[in-house]
This record gives sequence, structure tokens and C-alpha cells, in this order.
Amino acid sequence: MSSNSIVIIPTYNEKENIEKIIRKVFSLPDTFHVLIIDDGSPDGTADIVKSLIPEFPDKLHIEERKGKLGLGTAYIHGFGWSLNHNYEYIFEMDADFSHNPEDLIRLKQACENGADLAIGSRYIKGVNVVNWPMSRVLMSYFASVYVRLITGIDIQDATAGFKCYRRKVLETINLNKIKFIGYAFQIEMKFTTIKHGFNVVEVPIIFTDRTEGTSKMSTRIFREAFLGVIQIKVNSWFRKYQGSKV
Repeated sequence: MSSNSIVIIPTYNEKENIEKIIRKVFSLPDTFHVLIIDDGSPDGTADIVKSLIPEFPDKLHIEERKGKLGLGTAYIHGFGWSLNHNYEYIFEMDADFSHNPEDLIRLKQACENGADLAIGSRYIKGVNVVNWPMSRVLMSYFASVYVRLITGIDIQDATAGFKCYRRKVLETINLNKIKFIGYAFQIEMKFTTIKHGFNVVEVPIIFTDRTEGTSKMSTRIFREAFLGVIQIKVNSWFRKYQGSKV
């Protein structure tokens, strides 16, 4: 079954969630294809995905990488694959159900209605986070405040990882110059999209922390984001963009 939409899901040790998230995406009324980027999960995540491919031929795809190479490089690998396979709408989504697959439809509709990048935002209408400790909520919320202060971009949820890109955005950005791999990757991609003059829209979602598997968040990733924001802004002074809004 053909589709113009591909959902990229990076995985590392997601055996508890991966089959359920794939089946949920394929149960939606809109047709989405799924691309799993697995970083050598020792728990057999990739084997589960490969066992499902005969059931979902031409809809489910997997790219396996050797070792844990980082979220940012996983998405960039997936972006290149998706562009080569001629998808128009290219999504980022976590495997752990913190992002509700049903919201894929709303993100796609936002892009069909004029957005070049639609962001599933936890903070556009208050704080919509379930199962996080208050310390994590505050850290995430004020991280976005910090990003707005340093970069000047008007995005309420700067570290959000649930997104839909029009292909023209990813064709325009020089993905080889995107350097960060953790939360700073998400910030850098939003910042670069806006600097190129693309239309970015935030769509309110409810974010629910994972109930199975283990979080990949670490102090190293958060530190990269904190320091990376300054570097992203400084680097922008020496780059040329298609059209600047910052």
C-alpha cells in the first residue's frame, strides 16, 4: 500500500514497546509507513521488527546500525533514506508511547494546511506532561525558555522530538552540518528550519512518559543541550541561510 508519509522511529532496547507501536501506527485511518533505525539493540528489538516485515510488506522497513551512535545521527540516516524513497511527509517519533501515534494525523494535517514543520508541543497550551516528576517537567520547560532567550526562536517546546517535516525542509538543510546528537539535535534542527525561512507550527499534544523500557535521558545529553544552544547561535553567525527569520 503506497503512502506519502514515513514515520522514523529510532530504537535501542525497545523490545517491550516496538511491536505495539508498529501495530498502532498501522491501525490508524491514514496510511503511514514506518522506518525503524536500530542501533544494534542487544535485547533483540531488530529481530522483532524483522519478524513483522512479512506481515507488513512495503510498509515496514528497518535500517540496522552497529552500536549506539546517537539520536541525531539516527534521524539524519532516516532522513536520507526517506528522501531517497520519495516521501513527502517525514515524521520523528519515539518508540515508547510517550508520543501518541494518533497525533501523527494532526501533525500531518498541520503540514497539509501550510506548515513546513509541525511540532508536537507539550507547552503550547500550558504544561501537558503525564507521569514526569516535577523536577523533570521544570527542567524541560525552562530549557525551552533558555533556548528562546539565547537563540531568539519563538518555539514553546524547543526540545520536542515529535515532528513532521515537509520533504523540502530536509532537502534544503545541509544535514551534514547538523552536529549534535541528543536534545541539542532537536533544537538545532528547529533553529535551522526557522533560519531558512520555513513556516513552523506547534500542535498541542499530551506527552506521557514511558511505562515500559528505560529512559535514554542522561545528564550528558542535557549538558550537551545546555552548552550546544550557545554554540548553535554562534555558528549561525557564520552560515548562509535561504531566508532568515531570526
